[in-house]
Amino acid sequence: MTASDFFGCALLAFGPPLAMFAITVSSEPIRIIILIASAFFWLISLLFSSILWYAVVPLQNYLAFGLVFSVLFQEAFRYLLYWVLRKAEKGLEKVTTAHLANSRHVFAYVCGLGFGFMSGAFALVNVLADAVGPGTMGLKQGSEYFFIMSAATTLCFILLHTFWGVIFFSAVDEKKWTHIAWVVLSHLFVSCMTLINRYEAYTYSLLSSYTVLIITMGLAFKVAGGKIQNIPKCFTLIKRD
Repeated sequence: MTASDFFGCALLAFGPPLAMFAITVSSEPIRIIILIASAFFWLISLLFSSILWYAVVPLQNYLAFGLVFSVLFQEAFRYLLYWVLRKAEKGLEKVTTAHLANSRHVFAYVCGLGFGFMSGAFALVNVLADAVGPGTMGLKQGSEYFFIMSAATTLCFILLHTFWGVIFFSAVDEKKWTHIAWVVLSHLFVSCMTLINRYEAYTYSLLSSYTVLIITMGLAFKVAGGKIQNIPKCFTLIKRD
């Protein structure tokens, strides 16, 4: 039972992102480098959040305090990553494939996926360790839905970070402050909604998070130049000579 919990939750949380990585990132070495670099930037944001949390001793008992500043640090380092990539953009364009028509959106997507992978790993690693055993939750205390809901929330955040990356990078390029505000405020909202999970209100938390995910996905699709009429082409087999 514990092994089923472990593999089920791990595949739910990381299965779709790993498929995205295998299809869109793994074929290009430069994309792998950018993904690793973006994950490193996320780690630095976590380091700064941890330093602040340890420094302000009176507020260590308030989880919301650390959560809000963690989100702000993540968005600050998302901008710093954007700035670094734009400085190195000419060099990146030389080593990437020539047929890449929208390299800026691709790099933004890869950076977002890197942020998502790292945040998801840190969010779920302890939960997966507990899922291995020796027992499961729900027998004496805690909800039996804790593991599956944690995995679903982790998947949501990984996808959100991916879409946030596309929206944020494009918004800074075009100076669309409303899009930047959406990224920061939706990040704060979804993160704060996870605080109610302590009361086992998983339904409200997941519904609100996935609602934001759908809106953010649509906005990222529009920002990247996507068109609804082109969606069927994604599922059409292209014949090559």
